[in-house]
Formats: sequence, structure tokens, C-alpha cells
Amino acid sequence: MIRFENVSKSFPGGTAVTRDVSLDIPAGRAVALLGRNGAGKSTLLKMIAGVIHPDSGRITCRGRVSWPVGFAGGFHPDLTGAENVRFVARIYGADSRALAGFVAGFAGIGRHFHAPVRTWSNGMRARVAFGLSMGLPFDIYLVDEITAVGDAAFREASDALFTARIASAGAIVVSHSLRQLARICSAGMVLEKGRLTWHDDVMDAIAHHREIMGVAA
Repeated sequence: MIRFENVSKSFPGGTAVTRDVSLDIPAGRAVALLGRNGAGKSTLLKMIAGVIHPDSGRITCRGRVSWPVGFAGGFHPDLTGAENVRFVARIYGADSRALAGFVAGFAGIGRHFHAPVRTWSNGMRARVAFGLSMGLPFDIYLVDEITAVGDAAFREASDALFTARIASAGAIVVSHSLRQLARICSAGMVLEKGRLTWHDDVMDAIAHHREIMGVAA
């Protein structure tokens, strides 16, 4: 479960991401997070992950929560991909050899996996970051556009792997594809002008989002 207690957060300049939000997100649900561009969806995910902190209030989580899937900002640029993955494995108590093998095979960047991260393209970073996130067992996955990088085959593999992971875990998912959200999520939240509204049915959340955006169903 994730609990928001009077959580407020603003962007620099004063625009609100959340205004005094209190909300419980139940465990074991795949939840769509919807909102217009710039509403603060990625910021909200980072607050849940503990990457950034609210201005006031608190967020508490029961269970192991992932960092935002695809977030590669934690990679040390002077270490190789393999070295970064083994370092993360030690932090989480995972088998470093097995995790490195899984990530290398899934990301499919070949010899670049053993080169310093600073030499990689953004696409390589995203592939490895996604593979690393999926290679560790979490109770709640935080996901921002899971299939946004790579060719069609990689996006299909990413989608299939993520679907398998959330069969036994919860997730909060941001995606521009409403069809994808309707397929993989059972509930939804809509973030608009600092207000976070819970919908127990994802289709109700999508309808709410469409209404805000002025889009016909």
C-alpha cells in the first residue's frame, strides 16, 4: 500500500503538483496515472520512489518499491554497464552475476554493456535501465512509458516482461497510450491542478482524463 498524507509539492515558480493530497493506493493493483503534459506525473512517481521529497506531508509505502522504471540517472558514468548492474545487485542483495546476465541479454546492446556508461546513447541507457528494473523483484513498480524506446521487437518484449512482473505485484503506470493503460491496469488516478483523484475502475479514470482534455470517448 502507498499512503499520501496531506502531501503538497510545487514546481520551482510555484505551480502545484499536489495540493494537500491524502489518498491510499491499495496493494497489488496496477494503477494508471493520467494527467495532461506538465501536470507533474513524473514528479509524483519520483516522490513515491523517494528520489525527491514533498514540500509538506508524507508518503509511506509498504513493500519494496522500485525506482521509476527506465530512470538511468543513478548510473555512474565512468563505470561500465556490467559494473553498475553488479553494484545495484549488491545493494539489493541479489545475485550479481545472474542479474548482470539477465540485463545484458534483455537490453541487447552487445559489447557496449562492458563499456563506460558515458559512451552510451540515451537509448542504450533506457534499455539497460528497464532491464535492471525488471531484473529485481519489487512489490510495486513505478513505470514511466515502459515501451517508449527501442525498435518494435524491443517494445514488444518490454511490454510482455512488464505484464509478467505485475501478475504478482502492484504498479503505477504513466503512458501516453490509453489503450495500453486500459489493457494492463485495473484502477486509475487523474492528476490535475494539484488534485489527485482515485478511480477504482481504470475506464472511469480514462473517461475523467478525456473530459479534462476535451477529447471525445
